[in-house]
Amino acid sequence: MLIQPRPVDSTTSAHERVYRALRTQIMHGELAPGAALTLRGIGKSYGVSMTPAREAVRRLVAEGALFLSSSGRVSTPALTNERIEELATLRAMLEPELASRALPRAHFALIDRLEAINQGVSQMVARQDATGYIRMNLEFHRMLYLRAQAPAMLAMTETVWLQLGPTMRALYGRLNRKEPPYHHKLILSALKAGDEPGLRLAIRTDVTQGLRMLKG
Repeated sequence: MLIQPRPVDSTTSAHERVYRALRTQIMHGELAPGAALTLRGIGKSYGVSMTPAREAVRRLVAEGALFLSSSGRVSTPALTNERIEELATLRAMLEPELASRALPRAHFALIDRLEAINQGVSQMVARQDATGYIRMNLEFHRMLYLRAQAPAMLAMTETVWLQLGPTMRALYGRLNRKEPPYHHKLILSALKAGDEPGLRLAIRTDVTQGLRMLKG
């Protein structure tokens, strides 16, 4: 699997730079489920030696973003139905709680920003840009959840997103989406109304409905 070269911040260590760049690619669905990677290929793409490439892969394997077989083959996760269900359940537990905690601090400026991001989501749908859609969709959610002031819970949520990145790309292709996410409108309406039960329901449905369509 060819990894597209990415600019990296020269102020950080080589393995940290590779880790961050590759992590972003995986989270945004730029690599397909089951895509094989090599340390040599990673090193070449990011202009580093084998050692920082190996360290970056080690960290991503620990996070569940990459899979290391007993033979040493490295690949992106190809999730089973059971694993998809487990990760969907985690999203349904974590993200409504984050949204609920964010609600008291969801001021008009935040809602305006979320509406602007959602317009970006719509643009990515119109362009049929799968990775752009995933990136903007996650930005929509992350922008809201940052207001929860629950960093440990947000870190857990981002780890789930990371494991789901390649699968989200596959889901986008399955859905052949032509309209922006309907539940984003419900999320925004609930935020404007201060409706916590409605917000929880909209978030829960938004983050699980599509994933469960992949099963079968």
